[in-house]
Parts: sequence; structure tokens; C-alpha cells
Amino acid sequence: MNIQNNIRSIAIGSFDGMHAAHQKLIEQVDALVIIERNTGYLTPGYKRSLYTEKMCCFYYFEKIKTYTPSEFVARLQEDFPLLERIVVGYDFAFGKNKTGTPEILSELFGREVIVVDEISFEGIPIHSRTIKAYLREGNIVMANRLLGRHYSIEGNVISGQGLGKKALVPTLNLKIFYYQLPMEGVYATRSKIGTKWFPSVSFLGHRVTTDGSFAVETHILDETIETAEGEVQVEFMDLIRKNKKFDSLQALKMQIEADIAQTRKILLSRD
Repeated sequence: MNIQNNIRSIAIGSFDGMHAAHQKLIEQVDALVIIERNTGYLTPGYKRSLYTEKMCCFYYFEKIKTYTPSEFVARLQEDFPLLERIVVGYDFAFGKNKTGTPEILSELFGREVIVVDEISFEGIPIHSRTIKAYLREGNIVMANRLLGRHYSIEGNVISGQGLGKKALVPTLNLKIFYYQLPMEGVYATRSKIGTKWFPSVSFLGHRVTTDGSFAVETHILDETIETAEGEVQVEFMDLIRKNKKFDSLQALKMQIEADIAQTRKILLSRD
């Protein structure tokens, strides 16, 4: 890293999701050391920095996976020469083959090591894997509660079938990378275009009624969005229904109208 800094305390972890339990570690330190694995994420890459005001320093797993526990701690002390305190979770493991434990970290570091106990919400332990499981079930409400915020994804606008604007409702089609996607279905959402948020209803899944291709698309309520470029952020509020096949485009259009009505009720109740 070879940076000059006055950081005296760090929290170490993957911080995937920057969820409610992660915030308990973050609030105790000056900066985060994020172990980046480049796999399917709740909050990929630098997006984690959007959920904290603390400095985020990334260690890429492929670069450090062969470090012994002592080599890892030596690297920390080199990168943070004024380091006095390290905060980790109760299940923290480090070094080659995860042979390092919080106890070993304390011995090697020789200064203050704080181990944060498991944190739960209504009896459910808060873990990224648990949140991902709720997303795969379409249980957006529970995933959001464990996150401590609304789950969101971002994608670039791409060309779609062109069918929505002609026969159904106009949508923005998005290409999504890296994010853990919720269960296939229709969701009450908010979508951010540029700097403005819009109420929306979003679909993700295979277009089983038309061409069978996979899509992520969002329909903006009460606005005519003729063109949009770059990234669009979609924030999930609740599941409307699972993905299903319809006998005709007319039947699909009627269902979409019902989905929009249900979305209005949900978004109105959350204001």
C-alpha cells in the first residue's frame, strides 16, 4: 500500500453488504481493511465506501492468500505504522488456509484487539450469507431489515426487446454485473436515474411469456423517460409476485397493470 497515514484503528473483514452487524465494527475505528474476493456481492467493490464515511482500504484476496498469519500482521503494521487497535468479528479468520484466529491476531499484534460478538435481529444472526438467502427467496423485507437499509443494485442501460413500449409498458433494461440478484419476479422499487429517484416497478428473471431471455428491467411510474444512459440504481422495497408465464400478451399486460397498482400501495405505505 505504501501510504502515509495517521490511522490508529482499523476493522478487518469482507464487509459484503455493509450490513447492520458490520456497522458495529465500523463505528469503533478510523478505517476499514476490506478483503476483496471479486465474487457475487451484496455490495461490490468500491460501492462499500458509499455506506460509510470511514476510509476504505482494499486488500485483494488473490494477493494475500498465501500470507502466513505473521506475514499478514506484518503487512498491516507496515501499511499502518501508527496502528494501535484492530477490530474484528467473532468468526474472523486470516492467513493461509485461515489458520489465524482472533487470539493469534492478538498475540502477533501485541496491542489492542477487539472481538465483536455475533449480532442478531429478532433472534436471527446477521450475516451476508443469511441476507443472500433471503434475497434468493424473494424475502426483500427481511433482507432489508438485516441490512439496515434497502437492498439495491446498479446496472447499465442496454437495448431491450422493444416490446414493452409497443405492447406493454416502457421499461429501462439493465445489464447487471457482480450483484447477488433476488428471486425471479416483480418488485416494488425505487429507481435512480442521474441524481433523481423515481417510484418504479421492476422485473428480473426469464421472459417466459415472450422470448425466454433473462432480463432486469424497471418501469418508472408517472414519468415518461424517453432515453437514459449510464448507470441506473434500483432499490428494492418488497416482492409483488413470483415470475410466471401468461397465455397471451394481453393477459401479461393486465397483470402488469395490477402489479403497478400494488406497487403504488406499497410505496405509499412506506413514505
